[in-house]
Amino acid sequence: MNKKPVLGIMLGDGAGVGPEIVAKLAVQNFFDAYCTPVIISDVRLLQRAFNVIGSSVPLQVVSDLDQADWSGDLVVLDQKNQDPAKVPFGELTYEAGKANLDGLKLCTELYMAKKIDGFCFAPLNKAGMKEAGCKVESEHHYLAQLFNHTEPFGEINVVGDLWTTRTTSHIPISEVSKNLTVERILRAVRLANTSLKSSGIAKPRLALAALNPHAGEHGLCGREEIDVIEPAIAKAQEMGIDASGPYPSDITFIKAFRGEFDGVVTMYHDQGQIA
Repeated sequence: MNKKPVLGIMLGDGAGVGPEIVAKLAVQNFFDAYCTPVIISDVRLLQRAFNVIGSSVPLQVVSDLDQADWSGDLVVLDQKNQDPAKVPFGELTYEAGKANLDGLKLCTELYMAKKIDGFCFAPLNKAGMKEAGCKVESEHHYLAQLFNHTEPFGEINVVGDLWTTRTTSHIPISEVSKNLTVERILRAVRLANTSLKSSGIAKPRLALAALNPHAGEHGLCGREEIDVIEPAIAKAQEMGIDASGPYPSDITFIKAFRGEFDGVVTMYHDQGQIA
């Protein structure tokens, strides 16, 4: 009996780098160390990616997962929905956007039906998804919609033993400050705390990054630290969460990579992604 989790793997936007990344990982046998993979996409995109990298692996192409033989070649659940001729490299297309919306929906359905244990995806193109009719902000919101999830959610990134999450996400830098509130920061803190606990860390140590240079210089270089970040930390501590800060970003990650923190809550997208 297969003991590794079965993970659905989407190639991402067919015009982007996603198919090539997945193809290289397949050739390197990367997936086998962690899971039993099933590629959920158009097999023609994967074959094009193999041609690009000049190498390939044997494929088992199926139209239904019940047909799959998990002991042999790489399983591809062929969606037949991204003709490479209609998805040229580097171009925004309706076809790729629609295929990714459909792929996320299918992965959700397969997970809910217990046919896969989880799924991941290579880079998507939000503009393509919007072109194809996506009515929500991002793939995260789309997934929340598909799962009927109404609780707080967000993206968590893991680098070694360090976890990061963020207060604001896919918004312009010019809008970050006005979107920082005590409640939004607390929501990110609670998400990080709950997620780390679920991974086996009984008392997660969380650092909150400052927004402004030098953590605001006591208000001389911005007041967000004083007005919203520090009050959020105080409330988190009242809730029994081991949260501290705000620390300037450079200090935050130096301390974190030294092992002083289990997680970092950042204020905006690239502040955490750059780690």
